[in-house]
Amino acid sequence: MKITVLNIDQFKNSKVLKDVYVNTFSQHINLNQDLINKPHSHNFYLCVLFSEGTGTHEIDFNSYSINPGKVFFLKPGQTHFWKFDTEPKGFIFFHSQEFYEMTFVNHRLTNFPFFYSYQNPPVISLKSNHHDLQKKFKDLYQEYVDSEIFRNLKIVNIINDIYIDLTREYTSDLDLSNNSHSSYLHIIENFEHLLDQSYDKQKLPKFYADKLNISTKHLNRVVKETINKTTNQMISDRVILEAKRLIVHSNSSLSNISETLEFSDYAYFSKYFKSKAGITPTNFKKKYSQK
Repeated sequence: MKITVLNIDQFKNSKVLKDVYVNTFSQHINLNQDLINKPHSHNFYLCVLFSEGTGTHEIDFNSYSINPGKVFFLKPGQTHFWKFDTEPKGFIFFHSQEFYEMTFVNHRLTNFPFFYSYQNPPVISLKSNHHDLQKKFKDLYQEYVDSEIFRNLKIVNIINDIYIDLTREYTSDLDLSNNSHSSYLHIIENFEHLLDQSYDKQKLPKFYADKLNISTKHLNRVVKETINKTTNQMISDRVILEAKRLIVHSNSSLSNISETLEFSDYAYFSKYFKSKAGITPTNFKKKYSQK
């Protein structure tokens, strides 16, 4: 059994625009409770700003606190789940890759740091412009529910403006002059794309280096300088992430999950999982079921 993947069309009615959805967070929760009451993933890009409320947002088995001024980002394929202690308020929007990139043909969503790599944190705490950004989210929502001329163009431009402001906030503590050469970032992006396609069948760096037309030594250098990990660590991180997703969010047996990830047998899978995650698959499943 695969993890539930939600589509934009499941959240919309026939009167709204194609490939984009905008709502207040409280309305979103009330309207879509049946869709989002269990861990799931999406086939779209998501951004949410919390103006009120507390709780926990779990994204790919990492837990983040929810409180006013927090902004979360999700890329397609990431598994997440909300748990609220007090009533949440704010705004949420999501859209397809095409919705954004068909307008901004010379700028990709992965140019934004929060969508660039799974290694980058999917959350920021706004420091100063909480209310300014909240107004832009509100303007986006109002444009979405109205039916003015050029509504589609206005919406995508407001989204772009929000992303630019959030990028400035996201990178405010970084020394961008020391960033790696853009070619390194391009290699990392392509490497992660290849990983998403082949992590189950290919678990050695040479396969990915060959696909990228570089040496394994150079690939390791790129990964080390940009993410401070080794190529092997990135591969194992992706394999373990998928294993955790399947263990917790599917009805498959551990043996079947081992086969899905193309390990030679369950014993090897269990040993591999424990060496990387610090716990056996069986104990991980038990621990998680107790939460």
